[in-house]
Amino acid sequence: MTNAQRILELKMNHALGADDLKALYTTLNAEEEQMLFDAACEARRAVYGTDVYLRGLIEFSSWCKNNCTYCGIRRGNRNCGRYRLDPDEIVECADKGHALGFRTIVLQSGEDPWYTDDIICDIVSRIRRAHPDTAITLSIGEKSRESYQRYFDAGANRYLLRHETINPEHYRMLHPEEMSRDNRIRCLYDLREIGYQVGCGIMVGSPYQTVDYIVEDLLFMKEFHPQMIGIGPFIPHKDTPFRDMERGTVEDTLHLLSIIRLLQPDVLLPATTALGTIDPRGREKGILAGANVVMPNLSPTGVRTKYMLYDGKICTGDEAAECRRCMERRVEQVGYHVVVSRGDWKG
Repeated sequence: MTNAQRILELKMNHALGADDLKALYTTLNAEEEQMLFDAACEARRAVYGTDVYLRGLIEFSSWCKNNCTYCGIRRGNRNCGRYRLDPDEIVECADKGHALGFRTIVLQSGEDPWYTDDIICDIVSRIRRAHPDTAITLSIGEKSRESYQRYFDAGANRYLLRHETINPEHYRMLHPEEMSRDNRIRCLYDLREIGYQVGCGIMVGSPYQTVDYIVEDLLFMKEFHPQMIGIGPFIPHKDTPFRDMERGTVEDTLHLLSIIRLLQPDVLLPATTALGTIDPRGREKGILAGANVVMPNLSPTGVRTKYMLYDGKICTGDEAAECRRCMERRVEQVGYHVVVSRGDWKG
């Protein structure tokens, strides 16, 4: 099977075997690459048209109890600037986001035990009461099923939890001994059973990642069929054990965005800040590879430089309003348009 045939198979049937996925990912020439991007955009337009959805990101704590090897806010990083937004500040950020036209708010943090379930539920319920037309997304890590149920009952709609890698050996290379791949996957299935729209995903080019691992991830995500998939290039942080590792590439990330779009045409797929960090036009390129979500930052500018999962993160100094306008311009320049909408999954 040629790459042109593989792309056609993906386009028509949204499926491809492991060997062909591996071959497609590793052997694309320039003409085939454009063919892949075009097919992904066609698949995205068939479901979502030219709409690109805004998610207003509030990074509310840089404290984390975990010590993941790749992460700049890992517990063992003594150089990390730590902060916590209090519940009133978080709700105020959500209020500002709503006034700017955001209809999805993403509350993201390290796994910070200071925010008990009672506190999280209070924050979620206050945002829900104030803005019933807004989707509330949480991205706060591994919790018990009971905790997830409480957040859902308080008004949360979506949950983002990158699985990072489905391969157990690779997972152990990225995480401390007290964390397990099986528990991470348990969380994803609990979230889906409760009723959340669920997001998983991987870092592209993470240390010790192989092409076979990536193919395993593609097949897992196809089987799990999440509503959202977040992928972005690995970028090393100077204060982690992976400081000297090579970062992921724009090309690999774009190819995977397109393959994922063709495997799952209905998925909500962000063009991430990490992609924009390693390429000034990375997010635009992501949209042209099949992405349909962007996530401007609504966090107070005074704390953004402290939420550094990786080095060189962009958009740490812009006010929320400017972040929104900037993303709108960027999206329009490549022929798409930002819509004021919750941007729900259309599966």
